[in-house]
Amino acid sequence: MRLAWTTTTLHLAQPLRISRSVTTHRDAVHVRLDRDGLTGWGEAVSSPYLGLPTPGILRALADLRPALERLPDPETAWTALAPTGHLGTGLPAGVLAAVESAVLDLTGKRAGVPAHRLLGGPRPPATPTARTLGIAPPARAAAEATRLAAAGFTVLKVKAGSPDPADDLARVAAVRDAAPGAELLLDPNGAWTEALSHSLLPRFAALGVTAVEQPVPPGRPDALARVAAASPVPVIADEDAVTVEDALALAGRVHGVNVKLAKCGGVRAALRVHAALRGSGTDLMLGCLTASSLGLAPAVHLADRARWTDLDGHLLLADDPWTGIGGTDGTVRPADRPGLGVRPRTGAIPGPGER
Repeated sequence: MRLAWTTTTLHLAQPLRISRSVTTHRDAVHVRLDRDGLTGWGEAVSSPYLGLPTPGILRALADLRPALERLPDPETAWTALAPTGHLGTGLPAGVLAAVESAVLDLTGKRAGVPAHRLLGGPRPPATPTARTLGIAPPARAAAEATRLAAAGFTVLKVKAGSPDPADDLARVAAVRDAAPGAELLLDPNGAWTEALSHSLLPRFAALGVTAVEQPVPPGRPDALARVAAASPVPVIADEDAVTVEDALALAGRVHGVNVKLAKCGGVRAALRVHAALRGSGTDLMLGCLTASSLGLAPAVHLADRARWTDLDGHLLLADDPWTGIGGTDGTVRPADRPGLGVRPRTGAIPGPGER
């Protein structure tokens, strides 16, 4: 097998403002695994918040390459990258998820079956995905909500965490009025204190919010659990659920856990969380970083396992270099093709990268 990669920059169609930062672009490293004329693909995106800069991704791939290329086939690599295997140990979660994606894609292409079948499930149906609205003035948020509702989106996620909570309340009210039929999720990205969360959540519930992600800063899971116990709407852990172990420790203490493959280390880690949550009273949310259709594709093959689906990272881009998971009509779905089912847009992806 041959491992190669290329780096590109993904530009957002418009800046995305959340409580702690503004994102305008993100580096993406496209991982390529070749054998016998077939290619498997994966994507790792840089993330300052997760401590994964582009140079770190490239170093990890360079360190991994000799051992991975000594393996005879992707089926052997799949075993070696498992939690009990020897190759995944020490790899950053985002890099492990990307390499696992490439192995899964190549294995599916060799077997002639789509990824969801390799992962033990039927083809997920078209699944409504949340569409994120950043922190913006109410009128702008309302105009965007009107446009998205007309396009078919039935779930809207509104970012919160403005210095003045009144601004967040006004934004949510404007979105509710602009898209009265949409389910509303709220995401302060840990911007509120515990006391403020207790004060604000009933007011947002009265505006129609149906769930909230990570209202309090990460690092105090007991505080998050107390907010969840008193909240009139489900509370979903995100920044407090980075690793598989974090997610498992929150089972039964919050209403949901947001699993992002770049956080937990790939589809098998996500499936482990899903299995552990079963019967605990905590449901799965599938989330994402801003990434291309390639980066989101593995999670789309798991979409039937989630209560909440937030796989819109590719829809925030000015130009997605990949295609194959839908999304523009408010739903995501895997293509019924071997492997991940995604394809590069013409001319968007260069040939084999660094070697």
